[in-house]
Amino acid sequence: MGDKQVVETLVEAGKATPGPPIGPALGPLGVNVTQVVQKINEKTKDLEGMKIPVKIIVDKKTKEFEIELGTPPVSALIKKEVGAEKGASNAREEKIGNITLEQAKKIAEMKLQSLLSYDLKSATKEVIGTCVTLGVTVEGKHPKEIQKEIDQGVHDHIFK
Repeated sequence: MGDKQVVETLVEAGKATPGPPIGPALGPLGVNVTQVVQKINEKTKDLEGMKIPVKIIVDKKTKEFEIELGTPPVSALIKKEVGAEKGASNAREEKIGNITLEQAKKIAEMKLQSLLSYDLKSATKEVIGTCVTLGVTVEGKHPKEIQKEIDQGVHDHIFK
């Protein structure tokens, strides 16, 4: 591991450039910045409009590199599902969209490693909790209502 250097940065999906922050960070390592940028854009093209944490692992001897993508924050994933640029300015009164329980579960699966939850059910409740602050309803209901239903086992079939 001693010969490897890790550069971590946040890039807009599909829009990484050789300029800052990537270029200046990689320049001194002698790696082909254009190749790195192309690879990042290739890997992130389906997540357009989101900021993605990226880890670039460079072998200082061989100048070879690996790219690991992190997952965007839960709030960004929810906004992508509802097609919103930003959350509601007043989540109590304003609703920016609705997601299904399946969509919430899908986000929870993507984020499971980085959430505080140990299982998919509680991870999904965590995702639904984020909906509250964004002004997003779940299954057309207030997110807290769905969380209660999950606790009561109403949606257990989804988590099997």
